[in-house]
Amino acid sequence: MTFPVVGMVGGGQLARMTHEAGIPLGVRFKLLSDTAQDSAAQVVQDVMIGDYRDLETLREFAKGCDVITFDHEHVPTEHLRALEAEGVVIRPGADALVRAQDKGVMRATLDGIAVPCPRHRIVSDPADVAAFAAEGSGFPVVLKTVRGGYDGKGVWIVRSAEEASEPFKAGVPVLAEEKVDFVRELAANVVRSPHGQAVAYPVVESIQVDGVCDTVIAPAPNLPAELSARAQQLALTIARELDVVGHLAVELFETGDGRILVNELAMRPHNSGHWTQDGAVTSQFANHLRAVLDLPLGDPRPRARWTVMTNVLGGDYPDMYFAYLHCMARDPGLKIHMYGKDVKPGRKVGHVNTYGDDLADVIERARHAADYLRGTITE
Repeated sequence: MTFPVVGMVGGGQLARMTHEAGIPLGVRFKLLSDTAQDSAAQVVQDVMIGDYRDLETLREFAKGCDVITFDHEHVPTEHLRALEAEGVVIRPGADALVRAQDKGVMRATLDGIAVPCPRHRIVSDPADVAAFAAEGSGFPVVLKTVRGGYDGKGVWIVRSAEEASEPFKAGVPVLAEEKVDFVRELAANVVRSPHGQAVAYPVVESIQVDGVCDTVIAPAPNLPAELSARAQQLALTIARELDVVGHLAVELFETGDGRILVNELAMRPHNSGHWTQDGAVTSQFANHLRAVLDLPLGDPRPRARWTVMTNVLGGDYPDMYFAYLHCMARDPGLKIHMYGKDVKPGRKVGHVNTYGDDLADVIERARHAADYLRGTITE
């Protein structure tokens, strides 16, 4: 067979949905997963169970893969460089991916290409945090471990030097950032291929609850066309300058005075792009595969005026399948995507997509379904 084998490191829901996007293309998929119970490992045929932090495991996994990509950013950078030196095709490559793996490197790189970011600095101890605060508008200050954080983990908002000791206990570098007084959070999702073709999805509004993405609205309501174009161009510029191959999510702050500041980068399919499964001509997952295989990219335009994605978080109601009867009968246009995960409080176990011409109705339908699946509401 001439169809390529895509190897994906990480067995979470992003790998599960990327595999799904590859099925109609005939792309063969190989997975490196922590356990056989992981979300993607339940549905992928060719699964290797192993530790992504072990170089020999990665070498063994790479055998038979035409290209390797990721559903998380946690593979040690030095391992990726070793594999590339041995001729393994990795997309995005180590030089690009380290900008998403290490927040300190990310900020330094973005500074170098004049990308607007919150004021920031690597800090060494609580006294250094206090000095950083004094250089600006004072406390509160946001502290982040430079590696390993996600969904609010590894992030602290501190209001005094006395509160700033916790982040330093892990013994890893800590990044201090000003706490931005933003109007809302946005995300610009783009995809770029090795030969330089790139596409941009509509800029979305991302609503966070307790540091976790709750709802995504596509496109972002009432976003001025000039600001939307600026956000898309900013994401495309970052993708080009950092030589990103695949999907890039640029998380942004929109400020009250009409600025946009880059908060985070993710070089993989991203929660803010899940709406594209049902709301765009070509999903982020399909375009990520096309990009890492250097195929022409698909159309990113939306299918409907509005699409809303709401995450389904675990609660105290484990039997989500029982809720399908109500959700599907109430809303035949509802799209449910479940990840095969055990239900635990606060855990992302799925998401729902709705779409239509009336934004208030689309939002209500998405939130009702997510809350009913979780058991927050029962009627």
